Parts: sequence; C-alpha cells; structure tokens
Amino acid sequence: MEDYHYNLVPFQEIERFWNYRDQLGVSAFMNLFGNVIIFMPLGFLGAMASQHRSFIRTTLDGFLLSLIVEVFQLIAMVGRFDVDDLMLNTLGTMLGFVTFIICNIIRRMYGTKRKRAR
Repeated sequence: MEDYHYNLVPFQEIERFWNYRDQLGVSAFMNLFGNVIIFMPLGFLGAMASQHRSFIRTTLDGFLLSLIVEVFQLIAMVGRFDVDDLMLNTLGTMLGFVTFIICNIIRRMYGTKRKRAR
C-alpha cells in the first residue's frame, strides 16, 4: 500500500506552486485559483440566501464545508488533505460574499437611477 501524503503546514503548497509555476504551467494556476474560484458561489449564494446573513457566518460555513471535504479525503485516502486548500477555499467563500455585496450595491444604484428616470 502506498503512503498517504498530507500537508499540515500553512502556505507550504501555495509557496511550492508559486515557486515552480514556470515548470508547472497551467496546473499551478488551476490548483491555486481553482480552489478559490470553486468556493466563490458558496459565498455569493450564502449572502443571497438571507438579508441577515453575516460575512463571518458565511465564511465559517465555507471553512466548515471545506474541512468536511478535506477530512473525507484524509479518511478515504483519496486526493490529499491540505491545509492550504482550507485557506484557499475559505478565501473563495469570502470573495464570493464580497462579490455579492458589490453586485447588490450596483443593483441598488442602478435601480434607484431607473426609478428617478421614470
């Protein structure tokens, strides 16, 4: 049986992918930004789900979902448990929430301008 590998050192894999980005090419980009992008909808939809949804609660939900995925990988010995993935996925959730807030502000500004034009 092959040894299972995991990373518990923050920023270790992020630094490795960044340092070897020229050799790794698109796969380095996909690993770093893919983890962020895939969790952005969770933050966006979490903010959209309720008027009283907080940034902290949405971020915590993203972290917990990511932790569940990573622990499953650890227990099932598929993929690779990586603390950097937890950080990147949580960052994606946060950016999704911020994106919703920005879109909501723009929507409100645009809606107010349309009402005045009538």
